[in-house]
Amino acid sequence: MSRTRTALLAAMALVAGATGTAFAVDPGGADAAAVPCTVDYKIQNQWSTGFTAAVTITNNSAAKSSWSLKWSYAGDQKVTSGWNAKLSQSGAAVTAANESYNAQLATGGSVSFGFQGSYSGSNAVPATFTLDGVTCNVDGGPGGPTDPPDPGGPANRVNNPYAGAKVYVNPEWSAMATAEPGGSRVASQPTGVWLDRIAAINGAAGKMGLRAHLDEALRQKGSGELVVQLVIYNLPGRDCAALASNGELGPTEIDRYKTQYIDPIKAILADAKYSSLRIVTTVEIDSLPNLVTNTGSRPTATPQCDVMKANGNYVKGVGYALNKLGDVPNVYNYVDAGHHGWIGWDDNFGASAALFKEAASAEGATVNDVHGFITNTANYSALKENNFSINDNVAGKSVRESKWVDWNRYTDELSFAQAFRNQLVSLGFPSGIGMLIDTSRNGWGGAARPAGPGAQTSVDTYVDGGRYDRRIHLGNWCNQSGAGLGERPQTAPAAGIDAYVWMKPPGESDGSSKAIPNDEGKGFDRMCDPTYTGNPRNNNNMSGALPDAPVSGHWFSAQFRQLMQNAYPPLS
Repeated sequence: MSRTRTALLAAMALVAGATGTAFAVDPGGADAAAVPCTVDYKIQNQWSTGFTAAVTITNNSAAKSSWSLKWSYAGDQKVTSGWNAKLSQSGAAVTAANESYNAQLATGGSVSFGFQGSYSGSNAVPATFTLDGVTCNVDGGPGGPTDPPDPGGPANRVNNPYAGAKVYVNPEWSAMATAEPGGSRVASQPTGVWLDRIAAINGAAGKMGLRAHLDEALRQKGSGELVVQLVIYNLPGRDCAALASNGELGPTEIDRYKTQYIDPIKAILADAKYSSLRIVTTVEIDSLPNLVTNTGSRPTATPQCDVMKANGNYVKGVGYALNKLGDVPNVYNYVDAGHHGWIGWDDNFGASAALFKEAASAEGATVNDVHGFITNTANYSALKENNFSINDNVAGKSVRESKWVDWNRYTDELSFAQAFRNQLVSLGFPSGIGMLIDTSRNGWGGAARPAGPGAQTSVDTYVDGGRYDRRIHLGNWCNQSGAGLGERPQTAPAAGIDAYVWMKPPGESDGSSKAIPNDEGKGFDRMCDPTYTGNPRNNNNMSGALPDAPVSGHWFSAQFRQLMQNAYPPLS
C-alpha cells in the first residue's frame, strides 16, 4: 500500500493534546506519478495554547512559476506568524502563497514553509490540501480515490524529548568509568555516542556500532521512554581550526559524506524496530561557528576555514543531515551552537545565528527540521558564574573590560544559551526550540573553586578572583588542567533549556599532547601540548592542557580522575 495515499487519512485520526503530532507523506513510491501533488504537514511543537508547524509541498505535475496552497481547519486554529510563504486566513480557511524567491516549483520539486499558530481544544491536522485548486495526496486530483488509513499512523514528537524519559547509558563508557578508582559513582550517567567516522556506524576497532547501541537502548528502555544521544560528527574538512579533531573526509568529499555517512545512519534510525526510542542527534559540533570566527581578515583565520566557507560544504553538509535525519519521526535534531567564549561577542553572535538559519534552509532542510541547539559541547565554559555578573562595575570599569571577559556579552553558558535561543527564534526558528548545555566537564570544583568575589582592587582582580572557570584563557579547549565534572544530566533545569547533558563522555581525550600516528584522520594540535605558548585564538597564552594525552576520543585515565576530584557538585 502506498504511504503517499494513506498517510492523509491516518493523520485525520490525530486528536487534541498530542504534543508534536506529525503528518508525514512520502512523495516517492510506486503511486507517486498518479498523485498530482503531495503535502507534508508536521506539527513540530505543541503546547496548551499554541503550536508550530512545517509544511512541504512536492509538485508532481507541470512546472509552476507561482503557487498557492489552501486548507481549512476543523477547529479554531489561527495562524499568527509564518516564514517562507505569504500566509492569510479567513475564518477556518488558510492560504499560503509563494514568496518571490520561492515561486518556481519544478516538476518533482519541493518547497517548504512554516508557521506558528494558536488553538484551543483540538488541533487536528487538516483533512484536505489543494495546490492551485488541485487536491493533493490523492490519486488523480479532485475526486480521486484514497486508500484506508495506514495502520502504522504518524509518530508524535514531544516538545522536550528528555521529559519523562530515561537516557541511554553507553555500556562501553560505563565500563571504562567503572574500571577507574571511584568511577562507579558516575558510571551510570548517560553520555553521548560519537559517530565520528564512517566505520563507527558499523563498529570500529571492536567497538559497538550504531545498531548495537540502539539494540542495547531498547533493552534499557523497558516499558518506559528512553532517549538515545548521538553525535553526528564527520563533515568534509571537519574542524578547520583545530587539527586534533580533523576527520577522515577531505574538504570536497561532500557526496561521500551524504551517501556513505548520513544516508546509512538515516537508514538505521528509520528502522521500525527503533521507532519507540527518542533519538537526539547533536549535529556537527565545531563546524558552522568556524565560518564566522576563523575566516577572512580576522587574525584567527585559517586557510582551511577559508576553503570551507568558499566551497559551502559545511552549510551543505549540515543542511543535508538535518533534512535526512529530520525525516525520521522519532529523531530530534539539535545543532551545535559553539559556546559563549566563542560566539558571545557582538560581531559573532548575530552572524552565527544567521549562518545557522542558512544551513537549516540548505539541501532541502527547513528550520522545522531543527528541534533545538546545544552549547558547550566538549567544552569547559562554566554553567553559571555566581560571583560576578556582566552588569557589575568595579573601580570605574565594567566587567566587560576585564581581560577575562574581554568585551563579551556573556559570562557563562546558561545566560548565553538563553539569549542565543531568543536570537534564533527572532530569525524564524520555531518558538518551541529548546537548548541543551553540555555540563560534562564545566564543574570547576575542588580546592581552586572560589567561595566569593575577588578583591575590588581592579576589575581584573575582581573577575579573576571570583570566576569558577579556572582556564588561563577562554580560548583554551584541549584537556584542560583543573577541570571537573559539572551538573549531572537533568531535564528542564532552567527556562528554555531542555536538559543539561553529558554529550562529551568524561574521560575521552580532546587530542594528543604530541603527534601520535593513527588511522582515524586525527592530527596533532599544539593547543593540546602543555608547553605551547598559544596563538591569536587564545590571545597567545599557554594552552593549559594536561600532559601525556592520547588521540582524541581515546580514554585518558588521568583526566577522568581529575574530573572526579574537581567535580561540582562534588561526588559523594
